[in-house]
Amino acid sequence: MRGSCAPSYLARGFFLENVMSENVETHPNEIRLVWRWLEIKQHNEGRSPITCALYRGHIFGLRHFLQDRGKDLLDATTEDLEHYAGQHQHQKKVRPISRRVVVTAIRGFYQFLADKKVLAESPARSLPMPAAGSPLPLAMPLHYAEQLLMQPGLGDFIAIRNTAIIGVLVGTGCRASGVCNLNEGDFAIDPESTGAHRRKLLLREKGKKERWVPLPFEISLLIEAYLGCPELQEIDRTTKNGDKVLFVSLAHPRLGAHDHYGERRRLGPWSIHWIVRKTARAAGIPDQYAHPHALRHLFGAELAEDDVDLLTRQSLLGHADPATTEVYSHLATRKLRKVVEKAGPVAKMKTTPMRGIERRLQR
Repeated sequence: MRGSCAPSYLARGFFLENVMSENVETHPNEIRLVWRWLEIKQHNEGRSPITCALYRGHIFGLRHFLQDRGKDLLDATTEDLEHYAGQHQHQKKVRPISRRVVVTAIRGFYQFLADKKVLAESPARSLPMPAAGSPLPLAMPLHYAEQLLMQPGLGDFIAIRNTAIIGVLVGTGCRASGVCNLNEGDFAIDPESTGAHRRKLLLREKGKKERWVPLPFEISLLIEAYLGCPELQEIDRTTKNGDKVLFVSLAHPRLGAHDHYGERRRLGPWSIHWIVRKTARAAGIPDQYAHPHALRHLFGAELAEDDVDLLTRQSLLGHADPATTEVYSHLATRKLRKVVEKAGPVAKMKTTPMRGIERRLQR
């Protein structure tokens, strides 16, 4: 992640739930205040564990910076914060667009301290937000997406799992977090469509927002092939609510086999990124397209190219503006399925791993 200030433990799957399991009372007061703030962010304001882990990394980075100056978080001045968020980040070659989340974290934490009367006022109140343009999204070209989907093959359990994961990304335009959060119960029969293999997915993304999206027929078949693998039947992936994790990890760097079960079997977002990147490189796809969001941009670009209306695209991609959510959240699944099967990237591919099976089932 060149130019990013994301902490290294995030890439190792370190999320807020792990932090909160510690006994916070054994830590210094300033650390307890950080964790209380993060609890509010995640559980009261609905921030995702990934976002909270980023915030934590930035505040701890600030703490180390202040310690070098003989201060702690409660002693920081506006000048200290401006130096850390500006010159210090620039020296680390952090781009302006990546520095924005640093400023957001610092502003939020110190406003929390002011609200709780820990500090008389926030020293970050006037902390400037770096100006940064929004780069145009880079969509993976359709022919590369086809190569990516075909690359893993169906030769073994890992290949089938990876093909199904890539199929979900291509076929729904979802985020990596949406794939990670899937349970088997979220892969449901679509009552508004005919045929046993017509399925839909319940996606949970960005602060646990939920939406149902129809699955292309061939991607449904891929998931069914994955669920039918004997290797999957031997894995305990049952969650606390009785459901089952859909896409599982086969190993965990910090857990023994006896502890690697249930929710701990769930793949994290960085595993999805790694699968896409590794598969893309094996297929000879340029690195600039070797990430899940390039597939999301492809999905959106293909819908726009086919003149799919804005509200339908918002519903499928989960760009839920609060002012319009009520308008498009009730769009019929049948209409969305017709859009996906006509305008989505999978419909335009010359071949997929399940193309022959799909044609036989449709006869």
